[in-house]
Amino acid sequence: MSEAALKAPGAAAASGDANRWKALVFIALAQLMVVLDATIVNIALPSAQTDLGISDGNRQWVVTAYALAFGGLLLFGGRIADLWGRKRAFVLGLAGFAAASALGGAATTGTMMFGARALQGVFGALLAPAALSLLAVMFTDAKERAKAFGIYGAIAGGGGAVGLILGGFLTEYLDWRWTFFVNVPFAVVAAAGAYFVIREPEGGRNRNPLDIPGVLLSTLGLVALVYGFTRAESDGWGDAVTVSMFVASVVLLVAFAIVESKVKAPLLPLRVVTDRNRGGIYLSLGLAIIGMFGLFLFLTYYLQVVKGYSPVKTGFAFLPMVAGMITGSTQIGTRLMTRVPARLLMGPGFLVAAIGMLLLTQLEIDSSYGALLLPAMVLLGLGMGTAFMPAMSLATQGVEPRDAGVASAMVNTSQQVGGAIGTALLNTIAASATTSYIKDHIAGAASRPQQQLVTLQGQVHGYSTAIWFAVGILAVAALIAFTFVNAGRPGATPMASGEGVEDEVPVPVVAH
Repeated sequence: MSEAALKAPGAAAASGDANRWKALVFIALAQLMVVLDATIVNIALPSAQTDLGISDGNRQWVVTAYALAFGGLLLFGGRIADLWGRKRAFVLGLAGFAAASALGGAATTGTMMFGARALQGVFGALLAPAALSLLAVMFTDAKERAKAFGIYGAIAGGGGAVGLILGGFLTEYLDWRWTFFVNVPFAVVAAAGAYFVIREPEGGRNRNPLDIPGVLLSTLGLVALVYGFTRAESDGWGDAVTVSMFVASVVLLVAFAIVESKVKAPLLPLRVVTDRNRGGIYLSLGLAIIGMFGLFLFLTYYLQVVKGYSPVKTGFAFLPMVAGMITGSTQIGTRLMTRVPARLLMGPGFLVAAIGMLLLTQLEIDSSYGALLLPAMVLLGLGMGTAFMPAMSLATQGVEPRDAGVASAMVNTSQQVGGAIGTALLNTIAASATTSYIKDHIAGAASRPQQQLVTLQGQVHGYSTAIWFAVGILAVAALIAFTFVNAGRPGATPMASGEGVEDEVPVPVVAH
């Protein structure tokens, strides 16, 4: 590749250099590792808790320590990628994630495990925005961008379900420690490949000094928000600490917005989030993730506790959803993204996912996997895959190269906060409905088997009640996508890419 091509952003795409496709392999591998980690550890948690002597009250920290560090530092990680360079941040994030994973696998105490998970979150917050922003600056041709983001979107959506399968295999046939150790070869291969293959376009760094007040306010505000929802799940919404976390989060994030509007070099330039399209995408993606986390949470419990599936069988039961996501992202989204406006993929995609969720509201103890769960998961996967792909592409389209990292970080932040809200909110709704059902029906159960049956019926009733809320949330996500996202429509307003700078969104050519 010529020196001139390296210096011109987007020249790589124009020159047809094959390295960007090789780079996509390693970027996708790193993204898969991060997404896998979100669910793979959950499968291993019961075994790890027993081995390390972690109490029931403290076991949540295996998940919470990661969520707080990852969710709280994403904006900072995105800004660091813009400052240092995305390739450097990507490789450093991979190296740190691998080291933290090795530490977690070798943990001998609960405290050591919690520390390793927090470190995974720190380096994940550096890695995830760098990966997405590398795609944004390396793939500038519309058709190539569609293919690249189709692959990335399929991994981002389906990787969690793959984590359930891999976690089940490793826990059942090897040892829970391998759910951590497995990240090391992933990271080594991705880092080595990225080092030799990725050629990041120059001229896109944001070399302004770090906005330290913005870093502190955003990190503390997001940590307080994520912890508030995490604590609500275990201690209730009325708990004093839970309420104080929410209040602190609002105060800190409002202060953050005020600071960002006044400083010369903000951590999160408000032009990134106030754009109509990007704002709509961040909001609709966050809402959609709430619904998806509800599915993972309740179906995992339903299959293992109610149906008696093993961890491995449970993981395989999610495969149709993974297949649906891959099909929706790489076949439907990729093929149509350059032909129809993004909202006509996102809105219907979320609605198809909502129909899949709607089927799951019919869950009963003896529901058939083939007749109910299979079609529901296929629809959910198809819908989410079709919607995620244009959303992730459009969220970073038209952004100045110097803002690509923070724009990418906002995609991850909306997903992380959505996941925390979804887990806490839907779990609370399900638990409340279960308690109410058992209280109303347990008196009529004379024998112990009948009482156990009522308990299981109560659990399933709780799941279906919460899934109704997930259906509504996905419908709202679709409404937001239809209402706010107007990029790509003939005659639409161009997406702003900076102060006084606008990039026209190519008008799609619709084949007749």
